[in-house]
Amino acid sequence: MSAAKTKESIIESMFKVGAHFGLAKARRHPSTKPFVFGVKNKIEIFDLEKTEEALAKAKAFVASIAASGKQALFVAGKSEAIPAVKAAAAKAGQPVVGGRWIGGTLTNFGQIRKRIEKYENRLKEKERGELAKYTKKERLLIDREIAKLETLFGGIVSMKDKPGVLIVVDPKKEYIAVEEARQVGVPVVAIASSDCNLSLVDFAIPANDSSASSAAFFLDELAKSYADAKVIKPEANK
Repeated sequence: MSAAKTKESIIESMFKVGAHFGLAKARRHPSTKPFVFGVKNKIEIFDLEKTEEALAKAKAFVASIAASGKQALFVAGKSEAIPAVKAAAAKAGQPVVGGRWIGGTLTNFGQIRKRIEKYENRLKEKERGELAKYTKKERLLIDREIAKLETLFGGIVSMKDKPGVLIVVDPKKEYIAVEEARQVGVPVVAIASSDCNLSLVDFAIPANDSSASSAAFFLDELAKSYADAKVIKPEANK
C-alpha cells in the first residue's frame, strides 16, 4: 500500500470516529487556531491532514520511548475515555490512571510508591491466608483498605520509576497530571480539543477528546506504536 493511500485511510478512519469535531468557536484556545479548518453548525472542524501529521510525530516519539525501555503512563479521567485508556494501556502492557489523578503521582512518587507497596503487601497477605489471624471486623476493614488502594493505585503497580512519557486525553481536564509531568521533565503526548493550550504539551494531537470512539482510535494508535517498538528484555540465565 502506498504512503498516500495509507495516509488517506488514516484520515478516513479519523473522520469516521468524529475526530474532526472541535468545540464552539467561543471556547477555542488561540494555540489551536492553525489546526482548525472551518466551522459547521457553530462547531469548529479540525483539519485532519494536520491532525494526521501530529499523530505521526506523536507515534514516532512514543515508539522511541518504548525502544529505550522506558514506560508510558496512560491517563484519562473522562468517563467517555476510561474504558479506552485501560484497553490501550493493556495492549501496550503499560501503567494506567483511568479515573481520578492522585496528586503527587509524579512529583512525590516516592510516597506514592510506598502506598503501592502497602497495597501489594496486603494482597500477598490475603493470598497466603495470613488475614485469618484478624477478627472478622478487622478483616472487613482490611478488605475495604485493599479495595480503596486498588482503585487509587491498581493501574500503576508496574510503575517502578517515573515514566518516559505521559499519554493523556484532554490536557485541560488533566492539567494537574500535565503540570506534574512538566515539573519532573516527563514529555507529554495529548489528545487535545480546541479548548486546550497546546503549548503546554510536547506532542499535541488536535482532535475530538470528548468522544469515546475518537479517544479510543488515537489511544489505540499510540498503544500499537509502543507495543511494536517495545524492547523485550531477555530472561536471566538460569
